Amino acid sequence: MFQKFKQWVINRKKTAVVVAVSVVSFASYSFVDDYYFEVGKNLDIFTTVFRDVNIYYVDSVQPGELMKKGIDAMLGSLDPYTNYIPESEIEDYKMTHISAEYGGIGALVHQRNGEIEISEVYEGFPAQKADVRIGDKIISVNGNTSSGRQVDDITEFMKGQKGTSVKIVLKREGVSSPIEKTIVRDEIKFKNVPYFGMVSENTGYIKLNQFLENAATEVKEALVTLKQNPNMKHVILDLRGNGGGLLKEAVDIVNLFVDDNQKIVAQKGKIKEMNVDYFASKTAIDKEIPLTVLVDRGSASASEIVTGAIQELDRGVVIGQRSFGKGLVQQTYNLSYNTLLKVTIAKYYTPSGRCIQALDYTHRNSDGSVYKVPDSLITEFKTKNGRSVYDGSGIFPDVYTDPNPYSNLTVALFSNYLVYDYANKYAREHVSISDAKSFSITESEYNDFVHFLDGKTFDYTDRSEKKLEDFRKALEKDKHYDVVKTEFLALQQKLKDNKKMDLQNHHNEVKEVLEGEIAARYYYQKGRLEAGFKYDPEVKKAIEVMNNSSLYTTILKGEGQYKVIGKPGSEVQAKANAEREEAY
Repeated sequence: MFQKFKQWVINRKKTAVVVAVSVVSFASYSFVDDYYFEVGKNLDIFTTVFRDVNIYYVDSVQPGELMKKGIDAMLGSLDPYTNYIPESEIEDYKMTHISAEYGGIGALVHQRNGEIEISEVYEGFPAQKADVRIGDKIISVNGNTSSGRQVDDITEFMKGQKGTSVKIVLKREGVSSPIEKTIVRDEIKFKNVPYFGMVSENTGYIKLNQFLENAATEVKEALVTLKQNPNMKHVILDLRGNGGGLLKEAVDIVNLFVDDNQKIVAQKGKIKEMNVDYFASKTAIDKEIPLTVLVDRGSASASEIVTGAIQELDRGVVIGQRSFGKGLVQQTYNLSYNTLLKVTIAKYYTPSGRCIQALDYTHRNSDGSVYKVPDSLITEFKTKNGRSVYDGSGIFPDVYTDPNPYSNLTVALFSNYLVYDYANKYAREHVSISDAKSFSITESEYNDFVHFLDGKTFDYTDRSEKKLEDFRKALEKDKHYDVVKTEFLALQQKLKDNKKMDLQNHHNEVKEVLEGEIAARYYYQKGRLEAGFKYDPEVKKAIEVMNNSSLYTTILKGEGQYKVIGKPGSEVQAKANAEREEAY
């Protein structure tokens, strides 16, 4: 009797399990059916609206333009990195995200006062070899006058198939007759590594601007070349301002400094089949040489993958400011009619498991603005040596340096082309200069620049004036302005009088940008970079840290103040947050 009862209970349990599984399965299928019904319904609505607007709207509309705006608005509600690329923009997309390569002469132009002029000439390319100079004004390209043209028009005229020629007529300051040049176009491919060299007797330096095709190969070639110098004992990898690119290139660059089988990054998304762990797969070029990585708030995506891996594997010291905080991975998919969809498919995770994405695009505020990850939700992770690092807010450097933004005076001098024009004048008056690293303008030359500015317009409002204006508005709102009006106006006048001294107050900063721009006239992009090394606070700090082997080791071991990096609520984190808020 007991056995029969026991068997009855077992059968009832089996039935309950079968029923439960059936209910769950039904619910799952029901959810899937409902989801795809919603997709189908809304596609039908979208198509119907598009059709009827094209048929009935009072004025004629451009179907392609209308659809592009609709798609852009839809994708814009997701994140800034999910984009639709129409056929007309495919080449520009490839140039920006895959490989910066085209047929041309290797020069940039800008429009100014109704004229098109050469703004940059790249060393080693046809324009430089033909002695085209910064500041030359373009009269015509292949017989097409520049008058009334836009920059894009002139750029398109100069581009063309490698080996074909282009005739450019130029007007040059100090030369009475037009200059005619026939230039043979070449393949213009901008390097991911525009510069590498020695920044001190024992410190090598590699500047990486982007992570397009062959970035890792270029970094490897730079590193191997630098290692041929027997005096080189340390390496700086500069990722400041590098907005990222191809994930594979980032993985391969880390692999240059760490041995195989080390986990570098993982990507995880909704589709499990697309989740991937990326490991170093080759023997490192050098896994021992002291290494520093320079970052700032412009270092994003692939830059953060490299920086995060180097930091968490305790392979090198990170110096600078907190990075941007883009922890999202994009994939492109071919659509009909030769169009593309670039869509965010995953988040990436550093070796410790942290995601450094700083903004939550999924849960927006009611006005559509985006939340920053609050400190209360930030989680602690550990590096290989047990140092504490944190997610949700970019990569925080091991050694924080104060940012050094240009003053509004310097920005005004740049934006009004006054530094640019003086550099052109200097180059006309000086056949040569010393090497860019040692080049420095004299006080007499600086004063010549100050006199050069006489009568020229470069109005600007500095931060103190902006704060004072905000103060005035607050006084008026609180009905206090009339009481302190006399004192306020006196203070305002005092600030205006003091601004006349700004060219002396900001002497070193203005001197720095002048030297960089002048050096570029003789040594091109390399010259601009080298002229700035002696002023560069992050480069100086990197050399200082690596020359102090005890300090370098202390940082990587996480001893003392280096045990915790960028803890939420800490003084250094608050300082970095304030700096970012002011910048944006």
